[in-house]
Amino acid sequence: MAAPVVSSVSPNQGPASGGTTVTVTGSGFTGATAVRFGAASATSFTVVSSTQITAVSPPGNGPVNVTVTTSQGTSSQSVPFTYVTVSAPTLTSLAPTQGPVGTSVTLTGTNLTGATAVRFDGVAVSSFTVDSATQITAVAPAHAAGASAVTVTTAGGTSNALTFTYLAAPAITGVSPTQGPTSGGTSVTLTGTNLTGATAVRFDGVAALSFTVDSATQITAVAPAHAAGAAAVTVTTPGGTSNPDNPQAYFFYAAAPSLTAVTPPSGTTAGGTTVTLAGTGLLGATAVRFDTLAATSFTVNSATQITAVAPAHAAGTAAVTVTTPGGTSNPVAYVYLAAPALASLVPDKGPAQAGTVVTVTGTNLTDTTGVQFGSTPVPFTVVSPTQLTAAAPAGTAGPVTVTVTTPAGTSNSLTYTRIAAPGI
Repeated sequence: MAAPVVSSVSPNQGPASGGTTVTVTGSGFTGATAVRFGAASATSFTVVSSTQITAVSPPGNGPVNVTVTTSQGTSSQSVPFTYVTVSAPTLTSLAPTQGPVGTSVTLTGTNLTGATAVRFDGVAVSSFTVDSATQITAVAPAHAAGASAVTVTTAGGTSNALTFTYLAAPAITGVSPTQGPTSGGTSVTLTGTNLTGATAVRFDGVAALSFTVDSATQITAVAPAHAAGAAAVTVTTPGGTSNPDNPQAYFFYAAAPSLTAVTPPSGTTAGGTTVTLAGTGLLGATAVRFDTLAATSFTVNSATQITAVAPAHAAGTAAVTVTTPGGTSNPVAYVYLAAPALASLVPDKGPAQAGTVVTVTGTNLTDTTGVQFGSTPVPFTVVSPTQLTAAAPAGTAGPVTVTVTTPAGTSNSLTYTRIAAPGI
């Protein structure tokens, strides 16, 4: 059998420190007992086949001949491997210098060609690209929040370390208030952690109209306009974006309330009338007003009904509104009526039998609902706001009180005197 033959080595150069894995190609390699780089034996070698060996170069200098020895002899071909002096890599900058796990980081420096590893605090980067002798792009691996030392390793050694700071992602733990109108404009306080350096606050992806980072645990933001319903509130910082599925980070947009009716539509200026308001979007009502006066009290019965007690108010029409977190409703009219007042009866006396037509003069008589002589209701006709006529009923001779009732109450009383018929 013939001595082994070496035809090529790849790579054909490496650092003087050794450690290069070299593929030796040729023939007759079966049973190889030695691989030498010049006079120095390979640090280790593996016979892959009769035509291939992988060997690790020992330390050396300059060009040396690679030979393979078997029981049949040593190869005699001239196949050089050149030891070269490789400068250690250096790092001068990182961009960016901070960010969350997964940040694409550009490393700038010198002698970066042939980099075999990029590490963040000793954790190897699974993906990096040597862009040039002066630049590497790497993706920051998983790491706890805080500073990490970034290094590059080449055949020339390991570089100096530069600091990349891992930032914790922001988290929202509270939103106050939790609801507001669809028109936006609500000032909302967000509480949480790692909020420093926030670059964006969003409501369902819509940017807040404005925001202020009050501290690492608080942001004040102005809600943008949004359709009625729930909106996930998120904060973005250099450390990432907060969890949009956090149930504590929702702001609810409420539709503005709407009123369709108030029953009864009128009441006394003294207030105290219980009215029922009908409409939509009435849940969460915070105020019921008659013009600018707050209702004496109110109860939200459902999303479509509120019961309120009217406050005292001057006579005339008042605009009734309901306020909820969704805004203030359209107004509906409620009429305050002044109580009727009586000034005179003409005539103020008459026979004890029925039939005398009495003209009643006074004020606020338009909405009269009843006229009574004593406890007896009688037919009547409203002539004007200041006058009505009524037919006196039969009764016992003597005085009887006359009163008028309207939705605003019952008037003062005047005296009508029944006169007995003369006896014969």
